[in-house]
Amino acid sequence: MEILVTKPTEEEAASMKRNPMWSCEVSEFDWHYDREEVCLILEGEVTVTHGSPPKSVAISAGDCVVFPAGLSCVWKVTKPIRKHYIFR
Repeated sequence: MEILVTKPTEEEAASMKRNPMWSCEVSEFDWHYDREEVCLILEGEVTVTHGSPPKSVAISAGDCVVFPAGLSCVWKVTKPIRKHYIFR
C-alpha cells in the first residue's frame, strides 16, 4: 500500500476546494483509512509513517495526497495542517 503525493493541476486544486475542510494542530496520532481519501494540503507539514518495515512520507502545503483504503499509519503533524478532503 502506497501513499501517492503529487502537485495538483489548477483544475484539480479548484475541484478539491469545493470539498470539506479539516485542520489539526501540532500533534501525533494513529489513523486507519476505511475508504480512500484524497486531500489537498493548504497549509502545514506532516510526516505519515506506515508499513513494515516503516516508510515515512513527508507532506506539505501544495501537495495533493491519496491515502489508500485499508492503510494504517501514524500522523506526526509538525506545522498546523489545513486541508480539503474527500473520501471515495
